[in-house]
Amino acid sequence: MFPALETERKQETLPDPYEDFMYRHLQYYGYFKGNTTKTLGQVVPSFSFYGLFIFSLHIQIEAISRDSLMLSSPLLRSRQLLFDELDQVNPRLREPRELFAFFSSKGTLQAPRWPIECEVIKESIHHIEWVPPQPEYFYQPTGNEKLPEIVGEEKGTVVYHLNPVPTEGSYFTSSRVGGKRGIIKELAVTLEGPEDDTLLFESRFESGNLQKAVQVDTYEYELTLRTDLYTNKHTQWFYFRVQNTRKDVTYRFTIVNLLKPKSLYTVGMKPLMYSQLDANIYNIGWRREGNEIKYYKNNTDNGQQSFYCLTWTIQFPHDQDTCFFAHFYPYTYTDLQCYLLSVAKNPIQSQFCKLRTLCRSLAGNTVYLLTITNPSPTPHEAAAKKAVVLSARVHPGESNASWIMKGFLDFILSNSPDAQLLRDIFVFKVVPMLNPDGVIVGNYRCSLAGRDLNRHYKTILKESFPCIWHTRNMIKRLLEEREVLLYCDFHGHSRKNNIFLYGCNNNDRKYWLHERVFPLMLSKNAPDKFSFHSCNFKVQKCKEGTGRVVMWRMGILNSYTMESTFSGSTLGDKRNIHFTIEDLKSLGYHVCDTLLDFCDPDKTKFTQCLAELKELLQQEIHKKFNERGEEVNLEGSWTVSLYFLEQLNQKMMSKKKKKKPLQTRKQRNELHQKNKLMPEFKLTEDASVRKAELAPTLQKQSTFYKTLENFRSSAMKNEKLSLNSLIHFCYLYLLVPLEAGNIKFGVCVVVGGQH
Repeated sequence: MFPALETERKQETLPDPYEDFMYRHLQYYGYFKGNTTKTLGQVVPSFSFYGLFIFSLHIQIEAISRDSLMLSSPLLRSRQLLFDELDQVNPRLREPRELFAFFSSKGTLQAPRWPIECEVIKESIHHIEWVPPQPEYFYQPTGNEKLPEIVGEEKGTVVYHLNPVPTEGSYFTSSRVGGKRGIIKELAVTLEGPEDDTLLFESRFESGNLQKAVQVDTYEYELTLRTDLYTNKHTQWFYFRVQNTRKDVTYRFTIVNLLKPKSLYTVGMKPLMYSQLDANIYNIGWRREGNEIKYYKNNTDNGQQSFYCLTWTIQFPHDQDTCFFAHFYPYTYTDLQCYLLSVAKNPIQSQFCKLRTLCRSLAGNTVYLLTITNPSPTPHEAAAKKAVVLSARVHPGESNASWIMKGFLDFILSNSPDAQLLRDIFVFKVVPMLNPDGVIVGNYRCSLAGRDLNRHYKTILKESFPCIWHTRNMIKRLLEEREVLLYCDFHGHSRKNNIFLYGCNNNDRKYWLHERVFPLMLSKNAPDKFSFHSCNFKVQKCKEGTGRVVMWRMGILNSYTMESTFSGSTLGDKRNIHFTIEDLKSLGYHVCDTLLDFCDPDKTKFTQCLAELKELLQQEIHKKFNERGEEVNLEGSWTVSLYFLEQLNQKMMSKKKKKKPLQTRKQRNELHQKNKLMPEFKLTEDASVRKAELAPTLQKQSTFYKTLENFRSSAMKNEKLSLNSLIHFCYLYLLVPLEAGNIKFGVCVVVGGQH
């Protein structure tokens, strides 16, 4: 088993080069005397005090490990030396850690590492890729869908119950391959005989997350999903297995602890089902199935959190089949590793696709980084290339992101002329799975830190959020080397249909609306999948920690989040049809196609899109003003239109802030004292104090009048800017504090007063 040990036994009399070096080194500095003494029946070199201390420590270590021939072997003492089975003479050094992802010559993969609390079955789960020959239409509600009343385990029979998992209040400590030590328990019920038709449930595999199954009737089951590890929330993704099925029997499944009030299941989305017998016999993979689909609020009042239920009925195609159900097409960490292994073994693709380790996750799983580009003839041409950064699966339950990423990689690594051209002009940095830990354990949104990683891109906590810290750091270094033309993080959306982008409004007048050109081009290249009207370019305060906003603030103008629905399309020829794996993969191709249009030296397409965007913006502003019952003339003044739209949206969507509840008695007492003393304070207030308090307001008014006069003088010289536009600009852009009913009157009085 260890060929190097056999060699050692044959060469025990040979001196150890390491020890020989140390003896000469110690003798040079006066610690080694050169003579020998007998200790415990052995011949031991004689040292001075310091040398004796070092040598005695060496003897102690060897004494502790004397039973282990491998540890005491001088040939295997260094962990940096590697030996082939047939090559003992010329050992090679191990490559540096954290730099390369290791795929062995035998093709074995790095086994996923699980938290030590997780039980994992030994079976390997694999699904074939398959495209349904017929369109899979949305479910059309009949109005007669049943809303099952939740019974619970008190009146039902628990047929599957995973041991309690770490929730809020606990935290990740360590991981290992295979998860929890010891024998894996059989959690499903034991069948009483061949006539027992109870379903056998299982989810202790990659990305599975079923917590409990309760049989409430012969063919009816209530299912409880496991929350994200180390949290008490985020139940939307589901993926589990059932066995011991019966054909031509209608089963009902009801998931009882979903948390989102809105869902695509209310507008026709169907669950996915996979039959193992159909896959083996007919080569049929995942398909949309289910009837009587209903998403509704759970009426069980526990005085705490509101839950929602998803119920559906199903008829299995075979007796004694093994079937799977999922929220969306699963794509696991092992699936990714298999794909990357095929790329690493491809002699052509491996020349322009370099696979590296970006970092290790909390559990020790590899976060891969792909650098894709063709070799450049000269260093100058290599340095002139712009970069494109793509990432996916920061939210582990959004597996649609991985299928888009796979479509992109399939195309960019192909021998297509367009792919070769893109590799010639760009350097692609790709992180295909940002949150492997979450994907492995079946989380929907969080990492093992119990946090949403897409809200922590500004973090300085490298140890807590290594995946995004290293991603941001990689992009920061990349920006120092070259321009990053585009950043896009792939996601999934649980409440909207179609595919769309979230971007960031640019404040530089030179580049106004430029961030919207790429999404508009993409909508033209994929008109039946991508919806430009669903795109949004606001930067909300709650999204400041997201990838797109952080990268935008780092200087990447075209910084996006791509949202792909879990359901399907409402556009063109694919209207009311579910997306398949092939649809999502095709969007990865369209991203590449749009990049070529976006960077075309002939700027005709870019200019046309920019003109179209200006027209769309003016139409939207007119629509907003019409909704307010006002008229506006924006002819020739589109440069301020963006401000009009932003401020109008803020005025229409603004709501009164809720008062924060007082948490302590001290706060309540302070408020009471303040309210009690307020009338007396007003009566005794000094006039000078009142004047000092009013000074900022007076100064603000004075500044406003001066700004208004300057703007008015400039505007009157510009024939394209109408007075009506000036009035609305003053109100919206300068935020004059006037009531909505007196907007025109108030501003006109001010303007008139300045004539």
